[in-house]
Amino acid sequence: MKNHQGNHQGDALLVFHRPEIVGVVNITADSFSDGGRFLDADKAIAHAEKLLADGADILDLGAAASNPHAEHVPAATEIERLAPVVAHLKKRKARISIDTTKRDVQRWALGQGVEFLNDIRGFPDESLYPELVRSSAKLITMHMMSDTDKAMRRSKQPREVFHSIRAFFNARLERLHNAGVSRERIVIDPGMGFFLAGNPEPSLAVLAHLRELKQELGFPVMIGVSRKSFLKNLSAEKNADIQTRTLAAELFAALQGVDYIRTHETTPLREALLTLDKIRHEAGLRWRFLEHV
Repeated sequence: MKNHQGNHQGDALLVFHRPEIVGVVNITADSFSDGGRFLDADKAIAHAEKLLADGADILDLGAAASNPHAEHVPAATEIERLAPVVAHLKKRKARISIDTTKRDVQRWALGQGVEFLNDIRGFPDESLYPELVRSSAKLITMHMMSDTDKAMRRSKQPREVFHSIRAFFNARLERLHNAGVSRERIVIDPGMGFFLAGNPEPSLAVLAHLRELKQELGFPVMIGVSRKSFLKNLSAEKNADIQTRTLAAELFAALQGVDYIRTHETTPLREALLTLDKIRHEAGLRWRFLEHV
């Protein structure tokens, strides 16, 4: 990314807009942070309800983990895990995102009328494009450095990652557009953590230049830093407070103008965004200060 100086802090607050909070529901056995906790449908539903109560605007449901050590989950198993949770949330009229890379699961999700599809491989399967075009779902199109459906641990340099991000989105978004998917339905996600590299520097660099990335590509941006290992690896401290580090990264992303933040803990982010919005309101006021009291 070009090395432009950022806006002053006050300017950033003046243009701050509240991103939508996307609460994560992992209906999986081996997700890196909460694998197995919500594999049971009733527990997944209860967790989804809690996230909604705590301020989630959208729920992102995933039934197969994507960390480097995750086991393969057949499409039929993903659908079996997702079906009762989606049915419950549809009755609640909740906004639902389905996080999957598999064509059959994506096709099923479109049939359920979900509002978002979230593909960490960025919709590479062109055989599904006609169905994507006919649907109204927004497509969260994520970039990743790996050519599989899992994250990786290889070290990369930030320059290499930025080159990959540009090349990926320029090619993939053109293919989706040429197929007939309208720009208004695209949300981009540059990837974070092991989706970019095994070392933390690329993720930090992408975070630092999110505003430029959004301006350059011209699409709404989703970011997901919640509980990512790159935050744990910022220092050698063994008992790092990953939630505090997550919130710091999320607030920085919000001030860079991202449109969606995908997170495991909705309450801290909701309260922090509320506080930022109140400060922004005061920053926008023109106070008259008296020289003498």
